[in-house]
Amino acid sequence: MDPVVLIVIISALGPIIGSAIGVLRKPSFGYICNMLCFAAGVMLAISFLNLIPESIHLSSVSVCMLGLVCGSMVMYGLDRIIPHIHPQLCAQEQGCNLQRTSIYLLMGIFLHNFPEGMAIAIGSVTDTKISLAIALAIAIHNVPEGICTSAPYYHTTGARLKSFLLSSATAGPIIIGYVLARYLFTSIPLQVVGFIIGSTAGLMIYITADELIPQSCAGTNHQTIFSLIVGIIFVILLGTI
Repeated sequence: MDPVVLIVIISALGPIIGSAIGVLRKPSFGYICNMLCFAAGVMLAISFLNLIPESIHLSSVSVCMLGLVCGSMVMYGLDRIIPHIHPQLCAQEQGCNLQRTSIYLLMGIFLHNFPEGMAIAIGSVTDTKISLAIALAIAIHNVPEGICTSAPYYHTTGARLKSFLLSSATAGPIIIGYVLARYLFTSIPLQVVGFIIGSTAGLMIYITADELIPQSCAGTNHQTIFSLIVGIIFVILLGTI
């Protein structure tokens, strides 16, 4: 199979699988935590072992640092402007109207997923295997998000198919972000590519530190740390293939 097609399929699977689970059956909290921590390990390893060194190689240390700051600030701004979800409890952040909040969450995930799609494409600048690993990590990360966007809407409307389709549609921005970023890099200077790669590392580090690790460690006696280590080892082994 063409690696590009495989990457797109993997990146879209997370929201779709999560949305299906959300309207059918909720997995155990421990299972979700281990998935999130594995994704955290993959994202951290790729950021520090691949993206940051590649950003410095293509541009400079200062450009890389600027990218790290900008990428993290973009994600911080999105979290401040729009509601987001907490996979631990599938809790709503704003308001007491669950149906309205579930719609807000769907809109929020749409905006959050676009830069994630770009992150997957940026991995292909360094290595197709890295792009596949990023797609896998983001897909795993998006499974709980799919659960937490489809389940509340289904709970309030009773429309199982509509809830699944609306929540699954959040995979769209991932694919759009991937396609745009992949073909954009063929026509921009290396300094700009280095900046974008640094920004992607900042984005992924922010997601890991702000969402994945806190949520995956909550109420589990920190045993999920081993899943994080497995994620890091996975990326290291991937680099030897």
